[in-house]
Amino acid sequence: MLTAEQNRALTEVGPDKPMGKLLRRYWIPFCGASELEKTPVKAVRLLCEDLVVYRDLDGAYGLVDRHCAHRRADLSYGFVEKCGLRCNYHGWLVNHRGDVVEIPYDDTAHPKQNLKSQAKTKAYPVKECAGLLFAYMGPSPAPELPVWAPFTWQGGFREIVRSDIPCNWFQCQENSCDPVHFEWMHDNWSQRLNDSFEYSTKHLQLAFDEVEYGHAYRRVREGQEENSPLWTIGRLALWPIGFYLGEHFEWRVPVDDENTLSLAWFYSQPPKDAKPFEQPSVPVWESPITDENGRWVTSHVINQDIVAWVGQGRIADRTKEFLAASDRGIMMMRKRYFEDMKRIEEGKDPKGVIRDPEVAKCVPLALVGRVSGAGELTMEEWKTHPFLKLRLLDHRHCYGQPKDVRAAFRQAMGFD
Repeated sequence: MLTAEQNRALTEVGPDKPMGKLLRRYWIPFCGASELEKTPVKAVRLLCEDLVVYRDLDGAYGLVDRHCAHRRADLSYGFVEKCGLRCNYHGWLVNHRGDVVEIPYDDTAHPKQNLKSQAKTKAYPVKECAGLLFAYMGPSPAPELPVWAPFTWQGGFREIVRSDIPCNWFQCQENSCDPVHFEWMHDNWSQRLNDSFEYSTKHLQLAFDEVEYGHAYRRVREGQEENSPLWTIGRLALWPIGFYLGEHFEWRVPVDDENTLSLAWFYSQPPKDAKPFEQPSVPVWESPITDENGRWVTSHVINQDIVAWVGQGRIADRTKEFLAASDRGIMMMRKRYFEDMKRIEEGKDPKGVIRDPEVAKCVPLALVGRVSGAGELTMEEWKTHPFLKLRLLDHRHCYGQPKDVRAAFRQAMGFD
């Protein structure tokens, strides 16, 4: 159980809040690069700040204050130029550093005044990696952007799935170090939703470890050997807002104190006898979280998680909780967040920050297994595999995969 003050410290992400200051020390994924291919300007809200991300005509990315430095017009209606974003109201041009590089009337009528040199707008650096855009919103110097090893994998199909979740980010992230919920939410509840009264295998043993880039949980369930990778390696709650499961990542991106962007990156390795595949662009699609009746979608893994997250309210009241042995990983994570907030106050780097570019260019993560050895099986073996054959029909984790993305996936796997 936490005090109300401790709960606020963990959940509030504004720029002047302890957690907001902590999360701003990391590169935060917030958008798919392909989202800007057709419409190169997009409004975003991130860590309680209203911003605009854009891709200019030179291909450079910028993330700036949503409101123009001139008279606060909405820059999400602006248009891109060769080196920046131009306001549609009076034509002021801002670059990715937040410099106002053109004030059309003043530059023409009063060039000697050089008024633009005195104007500035808020701006944050953006980097693209593996089809994702990452922002750094903290103090200089920025750390290195960690290129997680799966981001370097070639020859597979990547896709990015996003959903807007109406609750605080922290109750979503705590789910990342909660192994027992798999038994009940994803196994037993799924059975009941499909009119089965069978129960899944029970958890017999749990272990939680703090590791370099997060917190790992390990488990043994009935019928599982202790040499299983699920016990010897485990899964990783990736610090500070992620979850790593072998061939996909999930991030719980704080929009503000009451809203979260669920952003997931998936990689699928084609069968070994499929034709070589090169992906020109990583598709991004929106996974609906409610059905036509306004009820939460319950059919897919992440959608089921969302039901648990939003069910706790916009901000979970942790003064009323009652924790048990299976929550030890959650207790460890909370302790580390508090310790890292203190480190920030002391002028130190928090957990997992990488300053060495050689380390950052390919960061290995302990791997439970490339899902079912997909790339080691033939196309015929895929058709009879208990999990892979289902992937050809539907996305397992997220509801509502668009038909064109499903077709592209099947083509990449060599089936169309």
